[in-house]
Amino acid sequence: MSEIETESEKTRAEVAAYLRDLADQLEGGSEFTLELGGRQMQVDPTDSVTFKLEGESDPAESGTESKESIEFELVWWRETQPDDADTQQEASGSES
Repeated sequence: MSEIETESEKTRAEVAAYLRDLADQLEGGSEFTLELGGRQMQVDPTDSVTFKLEGESDPAESGTESKESIEFELVWWRETQPDDADTQQEASGSES
């Protein structure tokens, strides 16, 4: 699986719509495309996932404002399948 991480300014309504779409795809139970900032990645979560939620508030040194954030993370583990290149390498290595 590859990794994408992007950041862009969006309205609350745009973020809510994105999260609703993501929730619908997640609930669908099959592989789907994660798209963010023009980049795409195929994901196929297992039925059981670990859901992490982090909220944070960091006051600025000036004391007049604070940076606040919410982070969501879904984590799952899946058995890896050797790809054809690994299989071929093992086969040629065992012949010697």
